[in-house]
Amino acid sequence: MDEEFLSNPYPAFAGLRARGPVHRMLLPSGLRVWAVVSHEEARIAMTHPALSKDIDTSVELGYFDREMSEGGTPRLEHSSVGRHMLNMDPPGHTRLRKLVNKALTARSVERLRPTIERISAELLDAAEKAAADSGDGVVDLVEHYTAVFPVKVLAELLGITAEHLPVLVGLTGAIMSNDNENAGANMARFGQHIGQMVQQKRAEPGEDLISALVTARDDQDQLSDVELVSTVFLLVVAGYETTVNMIGHGLRALLGHPEQLAAVRADPGLIPAANEEFLRYEGPGNRATLRYATEPLELGGVTVGAGEYVSVLLGSANRDEAKFACPHMLDVSRSTNGHLGFGHGIHYCVGAPLARAEMEIALRDILARFPDLSLAVPDSELRWRKSFMMQGLETLPVRLRP
Repeated sequence: MDEEFLSNPYPAFAGLRARGPVHRMLLPSGLRVWAVVSHEEARIAMTHPALSKDIDTSVELGYFDREMSEGGTPRLEHSSVGRHMLNMDPPGHTRLRKLVNKALTARSVERLRPTIERISAELLDAAEKAAADSGDGVVDLVEHYTAVFPVKVLAELLGITAEHLPVLVGLTGAIMSNDNENAGANMARFGQHIGQMVQQKRAEPGEDLISALVTARDDQDQLSDVELVSTVFLLVVAGYETTVNMIGHGLRALLGHPEQLAAVRADPGLIPAANEEFLRYEGPGNRATLRYATEPLELGGVTVGAGEYVSVLLGSANRDEAKFACPHMLDVSRSTNGHLGFGHGIHYCVGAPLARAEMEIALRDILARFPDLSLAVPDSELRWRKSFMMQGLETLPVRLRP
């Protein structure tokens, strides 16, 4: 993948959509998939009963073994931390989601809001000091804010101790990169750290989400240790990696569109709608996690064979001309969105309320504190992470003051 595609995959996506809604594609991992690029077919794929995310069935039918023989690399779905609800179909998915929903509620997120606001203010204090100490007034908002903000929020929400936090953050970044050679070892280490935390919370539960997950019950049912470790893994990866990218993308989008920035500054009430537009315009991930066909099916004019993999390209679906008027235009007042940034169907992001709260507070605080915020380098010089799945900035150098 070249830098041009990493920073702007949308022309390539548009070219694919012009030729049809579904295409054969070779992923960077070496796995051959059917790539879904249109909004309508993306919604169909994410709810189609013949497209499965269940890892047990995948292994039983030999699809995973064939994937390896075709040159693919082991994916986190099949690791010791992969037994979470994102990798399950009903009824297993329904059971896990119900138990997690008992612990991760809108009320628990709302209770956390003052803490999120405190964390944001403290980080902006530190960023302002770093800019003042830099000599040229420039500070990297990825390093000093977007990469730290969700970490500290997750630590508060989950009850992650200072002992485990830096290790988990480092492993999360490594797992979501293209470092396939060390993927298995990184995921095993991640699982070991979470397992230790689960045992600590079981012995001494606190007022945190891991403790709530340990004690969550539905009649006589509760999460097993393996399910607990995998669920915490999912929450950390989704809660950290995607939020870092969402906030960074939103700020970059506004700084590159002065008229939209002026509109949000003039009416902060637009911030929630603006965040939905950021999720559509440049979401945190280019593609959804993989699905495989349990039987042959027709999708977008092609036949997907049993055992073949399907990859929904969210970045393309969210720029589909058939769904969105002027899809390549950023419009913070867009009234009908319908983006797929948080997914669709039963696998819709369980942490969406928390992500929205973090995005709202981050954007509100940064714009209110720094009315003259500007990019310190041309947009073309921004560096992007080398990942086809997660789209994110490595750095976001800005000037906080004139």
